[in-house]
Amino acid sequence: MKTGAKILIEGLIRQGVTTIFGYPGGVVLPIYDELYDSPLQHILVRHEQAAAHAADGYARASGRTGVCLATSGPGACNLVTGIATAYMDSVPMVALTGQVPTSLLGNDAFQESDITGITMPITKHNYLVNKTEDLDGVIREAFHIAGTGRQGPVLIDIPKDVATNQIPDPPDDYQFHIRGYNPTLQGHLRQIEKALAMIDQAERPVIYAGGGVIASNASPELIRLAELTGTPVTTTLMGIGAIPCDHPLNLGMLGMHGTRYANYAITECDLLIAIGARFDDRVTGKIQSFAPNAGIIHIDIDPAEIGKNKPVDVPIVGDSKSILTCMLDRIAKQPSRQGWNEKISHWKTAYPTFCPDDGVLRPQTVIRTLSDLLDGEGIIVSEVGQNQMWTAQHFCFRHPRTWITSGGLGTMGYGLPAAMGAHYARPDLPVFDIAGDGSIQMNIQEFGTIAQYDIPVKVVILNNMFLGMVRQWQELFYDRRYSYTELPEVDFVGIARAYGIDGMRVDSADLVKEALMSAIETDGPFVLDFRIEREENVFPMVPAGAAINEMIGGRYE
Repeated sequence: MKTGAKILIEGLIRQGVTTIFGYPGGVVLPIYDELYDSPLQHILVRHEQAAAHAADGYARASGRTGVCLATSGPGACNLVTGIATAYMDSVPMVALTGQVPTSLLGNDAFQESDITGITMPITKHNYLVNKTEDLDGVIREAFHIAGTGRQGPVLIDIPKDVATNQIPDPPDDYQFHIRGYNPTLQGHLRQIEKALAMIDQAERPVIYAGGGVIASNASPELIRLAELTGTPVTTTLMGIGAIPCDHPLNLGMLGMHGTRYANYAITECDLLIAIGARFDDRVTGKIQSFAPNAGIIHIDIDPAEIGKNKPVDVPIVGDSKSILTCMLDRIAKQPSRQGWNEKISHWKTAYPTFCPDDGVLRPQTVIRTLSDLLDGEGIIVSEVGQNQMWTAQHFCFRHPRTWITSGGLGTMGYGLPAAMGAHYARPDLPVFDIAGDGSIQMNIQEFGTIAQYDIPVKVVILNNMFLGMVRQWQELFYDRRYSYTELPEVDFVGIARAYGIDGMRVDSADLVKEALMSAIETDGPFVLDFRIEREENVFPMVPAGAAINEMIGGRYE
């Protein structure tokens, strides 16, 4: 006979789980008691939201399903922002929550919340387990759903009596069938042939690659397709790393803060090949003006995304890696499209992404110096805001799953806990969290977690004493009326040292390299507080409602 808690732990181990991020509470004590003697590694965070973000970062860095655990009521509700973050970015995650005993469900018992009802819109699926006999099958189903098709978070709500009841040991060969769930993985061959014909006839094609390329581990196939067809590639924020930053066909990121040459190429292309991307508004700008003269091929595993925001000429539903492999098996090497690529090269020369070497401590300088020192090796996690965009623009990413950020939801406070998760996914790589002074304070309590477990996360704070991105909009569109966006000075190094973490404040551009080297050479965690130019902006920028070729630049361009 086994308790539900033991069945849960054994089920997690069977799914290949090694690390859980969580926070204990009353109704999950039976689960925590079972964890005490289990081989699973449990990381005690300081806030449940951080547990969800850490599981998310773990999943993105590893490609495996992340797991977080919280108690009922406020604990479960504190996971909501992290679950929504994972849902918007299609991250495989299983969130385990405790619940009051089944006899008290619906009675407004102490710390009861309808977490399955609350999370229904932000999970791929969720379960309230009413019988211990169902628990083993639910675990198997949940991991299957989270990690297949368009990946996403699944929540399992476990009442306390379900965890304590004893039942006979479930069979190892349990088979499940989820009615109505059968994701399409293989692309339709006729549609693939149509797409190949369009590629063959195009004179100015562009590949628009999103996070789906990385989720399906299709980066090698993407690069091969681009090279065979001489087609330049632009990536979304989530697609960064799918093609090396210094590949001659890489246009960089497109959209609101994308490169000028990527946005110009999209505007003038005659064929757009969208792979694992969803035509998000931050990418397209004014949708009617996005790729206005192009035929569109859209490859995506989620049929609901195809045609949702932009009409498509050739839809192909399926897994990006499978479809690109099929295309590569059938495509012949094509001309280099010399004229088109020469025009793009001219744009790259005319509109470089750069910052001046004028002795001022600028965030771009910090990011570029870190990029040079790491040479594309390591995992870079960001918070959300200007720090996120500067990192996307100026760090040279050479590998997939080395750039981890909240794209769809844009969650401040994401970076520090996600960086913790990334470390446990890839302990062989250095992990940096690029933060703003506003965003880092959203989950700054996780300094306690990285100190307790000596997690070697390096935190780079680009400190302008503003809520930077909001301030930038106020400067450009609200006559510099800085309404509640200025922040007081904070001694972040002092806070870090209070937790037992070393750090350094940097006020001079001359000290950037030395400071970053100190962080890199430190074995444990390290906090760097860079006091950057306060009113530095992220450029280029597409104003709200404008077409993506209607960018406003900066004083450097």
